[in-house]
Amino acid sequence: MVEEKNNVSEPKPSRLRRTMRRLGRVIKWVVIIGFMGALFAGGTAAGYVASIVKNEPVRSRSTILQEVDKNAITGFAYFNDGSPIGQLRTEEDRRPVTFKEIPQLVIDAVIAIEDNHFYEHKGVDLSGTLRAVKQKALHESVQTGGSTLTQQLARRVFLNLDRTDDRKVKEILLSLRLERFLSKQQIITAYLNKVPFGNGSSGYNVFGIKAAAKGIFNENDLGKLNVAQAAYLAGLPQLPSSYSAYNGKGEFNEAGFKRAINRQHLVLSRMLEESKINKAQYDEAMAFDIKKSLAPRTVKAYNTYPYLMMETERQAAQALMSVTNPSQAANASADTKTKDDNDMLKEAEQQLRTGGYMVYTTIDKSVYKSMRQIAENKDNFSATSKTKGDEQAAAILIQHKTGAILGMMEGRDFQKEQMNYATQMVRQPGSAMKPIAAYLPALDSGLVQPGTIVDDAPIILKDGSNGYHIPKNANNRYQGLVTARYALNQSLNTIALKLFNEKVGINKAWAFAKKLGITTLEPSDNNAQTGVLGGLAHGVTVEELTNAYGAIPNGGVFNDAYMIEKIVDSQGNIVYKHQPNPVQAFTPQTAYLMTDMLRTAVSEGTGRLVKRNFNQSGKIPIAGKTGTTQSYTDVWFEGFTPDVTLGVWVGYKQPVNKLETKVQKERARRLWALIMNEVTAKDSQLFQTDSFKRPDGIVSRTASAYGSDIYNSKYLPKNSENGVTRAKYITYQGVNYIPRDGTPDDMLYERTVRKREKPISELIKELQQAFRVMRRHNSLSYYLPQDADKEAPTQIDPRKDDGAAPNAPSSVSVSYSDGKAIISFSPSGNSDVVGYRLYRSTDGGSFQRLGKVVMADGSKVFSDSPGGSSASYYVTAVDVGGHESGPSTQASAAPVVPPADSESPDIPGEGDGTGAQPTEVPTAPGQPQAKAAGTSVVLQWSAGNPADAITAYNVYYSESGAEPFKNIGSTANTSFEYKPGRKPKGWFRVTSMNTMGESAPSGAVRP
Repeated sequence: MVEEKNNVSEPKPSRLRRTMRRLGRVIKWVVIIGFMGALFAGGTAAGYVASIVKNEPVRSRSTILQEVDKNAITGFAYFNDGSPIGQLRTEEDRRPVTFKEIPQLVIDAVIAIEDNHFYEHKGVDLSGTLRAVKQKALHESVQTGGSTLTQQLARRVFLNLDRTDDRKVKEILLSLRLERFLSKQQIITAYLNKVPFGNGSSGYNVFGIKAAAKGIFNENDLGKLNVAQAAYLAGLPQLPSSYSAYNGKGEFNEAGFKRAINRQHLVLSRMLEESKINKAQYDEAMAFDIKKSLAPRTVKAYNTYPYLMMETERQAAQALMSVTNPSQAANASADTKTKDDNDMLKEAEQQLRTGGYMVYTTIDKSVYKSMRQIAENKDNFSATSKTKGDEQAAAILIQHKTGAILGMMEGRDFQKEQMNYATQMVRQPGSAMKPIAAYLPALDSGLVQPGTIVDDAPIILKDGSNGYHIPKNANNRYQGLVTARYALNQSLNTIALKLFNEKVGINKAWAFAKKLGITTLEPSDNNAQTGVLGGLAHGVTVEELTNAYGAIPNGGVFNDAYMIEKIVDSQGNIVYKHQPNPVQAFTPQTAYLMTDMLRTAVSEGTGRLVKRNFNQSGKIPIAGKTGTTQSYTDVWFEGFTPDVTLGVWVGYKQPVNKLETKVQKERARRLWALIMNEVTAKDSQLFQTDSFKRPDGIVSRTASAYGSDIYNSKYLPKNSENGVTRAKYITYQGVNYIPRDGTPDDMLYERTVRKREKPISELIKELQQAFRVMRRHNSLSYYLPQDADKEAPTQIDPRKDDGAAPNAPSSVSVSYSDGKAIISFSPSGNSDVVGYRLYRSTDGGSFQRLGKVVMADGSKVFSDSPGGSSASYYVTAVDVGGHESGPSTQASAAPVVPPADSESPDIPGEGDGTGAQPTEVPTAPGQPQAKAAGTSVVLQWSAGNPADAITAYNVYYSESGAEPFKNIGSTANTSFEYKPGRKPKGWFRVTSMNTMGESAPSGAVRP
């Protein structure tokens, strides 16, 4: 039985049970594997996220607050009356607002279209993100970004705008962090201050809701926006460039506007759905004509006042630097800047453009506009040259009592040339430097006064290339003894050079100029002997030279010119304000003397054209000085009234190009008068002072034979400056000498002569010494002053008597012209001859000495008026000891008898001796004109001064134009025909003759 029991088997599990058991095991492993997969995926995702953000800093609360609150703010510049010049240079317009300034209507519109769960989420809207993913995956036509306002803010503040998955991850994490530290008010305010809204009506890119309202609807107050406008603006940030109603020039963009309207309709629909507006408001907004409410196009300040905006930014940046880093500011304004200086200046410029600064300038709007209109009027200038370009001009008007710059002419055309010619260009000042570096320091130290006698005679300067350099005057002559006032009036180079080099000294002259704000001088200028005429290493700016002149009418007080009055930051704080620093650079007495000298420079001197062209010259007193560089590459006029100083420069961009025509050479003076005419007509309030104030210590005296003048009583001459005396003398080679005892009286002059600091004889020795090494120079006679023959003699006649009578002259000939006999001869060969006498026999009678004398170094021509009688002549030579030669050969010619009914004119000093007798040699005749006619040349010239009693004219010729000039004939007329038998190629000049001798030569001319 037991066995049987043991052989019985247990029952097997059912099929269902077995199936369930196997399923359980599968599910268990699926769960295990799934859990492990989830862990792996999560780790992978975490690792992926970590790899993306591993270089992204974890920003602190303070950093986030600082960055979110940081806004680039548009800055503006203003004229001196507070009216706007315009927006500082940038392509953006940013005008941040606070939360309180943003109406709820605008917030509702933005949230409705951009983030309708803004107040519910913590930085990320999961439903919005999934929706955006779905739209992108399915390529749906209408897609939304899925980014919350917080995400958009995070992206704009901390990330770049590239559309990448990496950026999206960072954006989400940053949004979560922003929501931890910022309130919803802070987030919406920051968002509405930073997002772009497209172009405004001026073409600027507008950022922030306030700039958008102003740029698109010309509305400063956000509270005045209606529902339609608020919805329009709210729709723009999604695609600001596509929805812009304006292009970059502020021109209306129809296509962009239509897209923006479609977007506005969507915004309004969302606002209605979200119950932010009711149906009535919706219908009203849909019916509103947005196009009519758009802002009218406005021109950017850089289109209206491009030069001025550029200069305002440049000077304002330097002003900001002067506050934050004074040492760098000083370097940044200099011509030589280090890399650090440049970097600092660029930083200041960037700070200025983005910091919301308000820059208040000294520029008078009316003055500036007048000057710009003159600059831009082509009729005021010569036509554009194909080789030289435009004739350029620069000017600056300064109120010298403060140094405030009221107006500028920075150039002709900003589109062609952006450099400011008035403040940045450096050019040679020419004669405009004479008052600054010669006359002012000389007056201030008592070296000269207006009535001081100075000698317009050559100054010989060392020259490395030519050995020596002998500067010339613009009038191509040396006038001799004149007053300092006259020398400045006529802008004589010699006097300025002597004051600069010999009286004041170059180093002291430049030190004086630096006190007046001239900063462009270089160490090499200390060796520039002609620097007072403009021979500088670089030159000067229009601003600095005009600034220096401003101290003259300001009683010697120098106020450095400035253009930036103050700078105010975006919070209304004054961060910079100009601080005046007046400097008494020279005495009020010096200032008045210089003013008075420059006043006559305008009324009587080189500035006469200004007085003639200035409409108010009889009402508003003016004074000033011309300036011209060599070959007319630059022309200047620096002038002033008691209230303002105006400096004008004209030239070409490249200083090698010359101003050719007479009008071009006068351009600076003409522009000065034109500007002043415009300014006085429109801004008469700028001209309140009717005279230059005369300080104590100025007295009037007759201190010389040249008349009365004003003096600083401190430097009134103790002894008379007459410089004149009565003397007998003899002239030889252009120099007056004390005659030797035996020299006959008829060979001597007796008249009033002048004493000079350097005798002509000494000057001649210096000139001859210089000639030995000079490669090029004129004849000795060219360099002798016009009054050389009037000099008081200081040395005895160098000619010595050889004890014997001289040889008689030879080759005597006679010709007649207009009833006058012209007797020419060849000189005696003896070196001690001092002159020649003329003898005449009338109608075969005995020879009589006529009392006429020709000096040994003069022309060998006599003239006589024998009437209708026949006459014969001979000439004798007289030496220094009084010995007279025997007669020359006789010469005669039949006179031309005029018709019986004709009248012979009275010739002074001729005929019966009743005419006036000259007491001095004549002045030179007028500049001759030469015309070639075949193989002959006809010369014509204007007659000399009738008071000179001119008896004849001598004509001289030189093949090369250099000395020696050969006498080729004489005539009593003011014309002469030269017939050499071949076409002449050389140069001619003419002298005048009277009974006292021969004049200096005219200028040379060639046909």
